Amino acid sequence: NRERIIDAAAQLFRERGFEGIGVADLMKEAGLTHGGFYGHFSSKDDLIAEASTRALTRSLALWGNLAERASGDPLSAVAGAYLTITHRDDPGAGCLLAALGPDVSRQGPPVRRAATDHLRSAFDLLAKLVRGTSKAARRRKAISAYATLVGAMVMARAVDDRALSQEI
Repeated sequence: NRERIIDAAAQLFRERGFEGIGVADLMKEAGLTHGGFYGHFSSKDDLIAEASTRALTRSLALWGNLAERASGDPLSAVAGAYLTITHRDDPGAGCLLAALGPDVSRQGPPVRRAATDHLRSAFDLLAKLVRGTSKAARRRKAISAYATLVGAMVMARAVDDRALSQEI
């Protein structure tokens, strides 16, 4: 049941925001009663931290798998999988930072720690996929690549013009 709650929360928080869904509705979506929540979590903040960690961990694993399986340029494979219409139109199954980045910055230490740990790992992964004359140069390119991907997804979701969204 705990795993069902975390999975449902990871999706619903990305769809509706951390404050966009209450515990009762979240438990209903998980197919459980509201009363059972506190048997698994000490607070909604505790669940937010665990759901964020779950979503970020899955994103990083997906990127690692894409990079390993890429027949050509692994960074292009990651970017190609990230910048899709499906990802744009289904934030609940996508990148936590593209869906909730500004909200993450306003969360408590456990959520911010999960984001920090994820970003460090993602930068390490991407730094292996880019060219550069030094480790520092590859890290800068990795950070830039990640920021570009997240920024593009945020902008593509923000506009009300489908053609412009697709162009982004």
